[in-house]
Amino acid sequence: MTAPDKSNARINVRLPQDLKETIEQAASALGQSVSEFTVSTIVRQAREVLREAQATQLSNRDRDTFLAALDDLDQRPNESLQTAARRYKQRMKKSA
Repeated sequence: MTAPDKSNARINVRLPQDLKETIEQAASALGQSVSEFTVSTIVRQAREVLREAQATQLSNRDRDTFLAALDDLDQRPNESLQTAARRYKQRMKKSA
């Protein structure tokens, strides 16, 4: 016995006939229904958009400044960073 389909949300889209035919052809080429193809394509694209939106983008200047700071052996962590590191170490000891 198969599990009942829990899909209950809908998205309705109106589009030109030629685009619908293109989607149908693409779905057929992959051996998918139009619904399967549409959902998988939209979800894949939505995840990519979210991934890009959540990524930190640095300018070339900011990247160079950041990398120079990492390479500077004379740099010492400030008090806030030292405090954060101590808290992190304490949490790790408690969870171990």
